[in-house]
Amino acid sequence: MKQDPLASGLYRLLGAALGESRAQQAFAQLAVAPALLGPLDEAARLGRAEIAQALNMALFLDVCERVPMAAAYVADLQRAGQPLVLDHGALRTVAWASGALPPGEAAITRVLRPLGYEMAATYPLPRLKMTGRAWRHQDLPEQISQFFVSELHPERFTPAFQDAVGRVLASSRDPLGPQDIARLERLARDRALPLDDAAALLPRLLACFGRQHGEVALSDYHLLLAESAEMAWIATEGNAFNHATDRVQDLEAVVAAQRALGRPIKAHVEVSATGRVRQTAFVAARVMRDFVDGGRRVPLEVPGSFHEFIQRAALPDGAALDLAFDAGNATGIFRMTAASAETATAC
Repeated sequence: MKQDPLASGLYRLLGAALGESRAQQAFAQLAVAPALLGPLDEAARLGRAEIAQALNMALFLDVCERVPMAAAYVADLQRAGQPLVLDHGALRTVAWASGALPPGEAAITRVLRPLGYEMAATYPLPRLKMTGRAWRHQDLPEQISQFFVSELHPERFTPAFQDAVGRVLASSRDPLGPQDIARLERLARDRALPLDDAAALLPRLLACFGRQHGEVALSDYHLLLAESAEMAWIATEGNAFNHATDRVQDLEAVVAAQRALGRPIKAHVEVSATGRVRQTAFVAARVMRDFVDGGRRVPLEVPGSFHEFIQRAALPDGAALDLAFDAGNATGIFRMTAASAETATAC
């Protein structure tokens, strides 16, 4: 018997947490594994996989709101009746004291672990003075989107850069309160939560993927930008999704179609050392952000987030997709915001 997605516990969670229209939008845009479309159990609980899927769907909606090219591409897919397969989302953190927020990736991994994620691999990014880590869901690794969490290391930069990082991050707040932490602990213990608790928790988890610090001095922004486009991006966007990624079957065909439409897409495809993972992306969106300069606010156009495409081949044994990442690919994709940052202009 065919499952009705709108009768699932996952849909009820998204509807309760985000509203019916947003839940319908998420289900219309994204492919969802049948294993995640079951009804609520007798105790009206949702498993950790369903809650993880709900978070990923909400984060994808957020990217589409902030990235016009993502919204345009998804609209094309919807007109063609093709759901998007969400492969992973990427975000940036800083391994440095961050006010009330746990430093570095800990601000995010404290959320991912109770949701059923485990760290699958580490990817040194020495040219960027960062470390990337892939977090993969234990229950449905191919069907639930991964997280690529990168961490910048200020100690590898100049003292002046470190001081600017400290000033930017000092005002960081923690979006999770004691009740949220308690719910996460219950989720980690029981691998499930009642619908009401899950619906109350989901918006708080979503809030973790944003900018937690306050105003940024224009002088600090330029100081950071001179040494690290990645840290300059964090200064304006925080822990928001840097990009969300569509898993496609034929990357070259997608690239050709987007170029034919005149959309700004990366000039080259990044290919992993194994040859099994191929990636490219739209150019980062441009966004306006306010900075403080001598007591006045100065708006500046800076790079925002972007939409990425990935094609994964099967592992040599053919039993599963190659879900790995590649440090060279990641470094190349990071340039999507670095190139834009170099042209940041005041308005």
